[in-house]
Amino acid sequence: MREFLIAGNWKMNGGNEANAELVSGIIAGVPDGDGFRLLVCPPFPYLAAVAAQLAGSKVALGAQSVSEHSAGAFTGETAPSMLRDVGCEYVIVGHSERRALFGESSEQVAEKFKAAQAAGLTPILCVGETLEEREAGATEKVIDEQLDAVLSAVGAAAFATGVIAYEPVWAIGTGMTASPEQAQDVHCHIRERLAQHDAELAADVQILYGGSMKGENAPGLLSMPDIDGGLIGGASLKASDFLAIARAAAEI
Repeated sequence: MREFLIAGNWKMNGGNEANAELVSGIIAGVPDGDGFRLLVCPPFPYLAAVAAQLAGSKVALGAQSVSEHSAGAFTGETAPSMLRDVGCEYVIVGHSERRALFGESSEQVAEKFKAAQAAGLTPILCVGETLEEREAGATEKVIDEQLDAVLSAVGAAAFATGVIAYEPVWAIGTGMTASPEQAQDVHCHIRERLAQHDAELAADVQILYGGSMKGENAPGLLSMPDIDGGLIGGASLKASDFLAIARAAAEI
């Protein structure tokens, strides 16, 4: 049985005081029960401070991106081993904003996935289509290309210690949200694509929904058979909103 992963991506938000208040609220409100895990991904400058605050809690720490390089003259980049040093367990790779705003190709994302795993991190691979691609009927084609780049680089077996997040780019920060059925269709396709390589592994892989999940729509989304949690943006910046999603996971 796959457990739920509720991952908060804070993006470029926060500050020492605000972070401390947010983390305290999350820790204090973690629902009882098993079958789910909570994760927060702060901006790089705050990783160490948040790690210290999370110590001994049920909430894991992750980063929002990582370099594909292990060390060297890469000004402004962060190596996977550095993330491990400050207590990260997870790292997001291939977020739609990294692809669109910073030009990360699927091949580079695949190298980041590989480097993260080599350092002992669990990569959360983001895949998803734009509104234009969805309206053109290219959703599955786009996702297959993004997923296949990683499969070619590391093989299907690597997903035994990896997570996938489906990001309908058209539903992020737009007020639009995929219906539970729309999201389920894509999640099912992703699982079937992996099953072409390894059916047993595909059945165990966590696939998160990353398209503006909130407390109100979380129960419907999380009740779908192939949706195993959420990669949460805006709703992860307020403890009560994030915990509402966590409670939805705990109650399913």
